[in-house]
Amino acid sequence: MMAYGLLALAIVSEVTGSTFLVKSEGFTKLGPSVAVIVLFSIAFYLLSQVIKVIPLGIAYAIWAGVGIILTAIIGYFVFRQSLDLPAMLGIGLIVSGVVVINLFSNSTGH
Repeated sequence: MMAYGLLALAIVSEVTGSTFLVKSEGFTKLGPSVAVIVLFSIAFYLLSQVIKVIPLGIAYAIWAGVGIILTAIIGYFVFRQSLDLPAMLGIGLIVSGVVVINLFSNSTGH
C-alpha cells in the first residue's frame, strides 16, 4: 500500500510540475522554471521507488491515466481550457483502462 501512496505523491508532483511548466513561459520565468525542475525531480525519484514494488507498465499506466485526468481538471479550472466530447470520451476510456488494470489484473503488485 505504501507504494501506491508514493505513486500518488509522484503523480501530484508531476501534475504540479506540468502546471508550473505553463507558468514558466518556455523557461523564461525563473521561479516557475525552478519549480518545474524540483517537482519533476521529486516525481521521478518517487516513481523510481514505486517501481521496486509495482511493475513499471502498471505504475506508468496509473501515472499516465491519473495524470491526464488531473491535468485536464487543472487546465479547465486554472487555465480555462475546455474539452470537447471526443476528448472527454478519450479520457473516460483511459480511466476505464486504469480501473480494469487495478481491479482485474494480477500484475498490479497489490
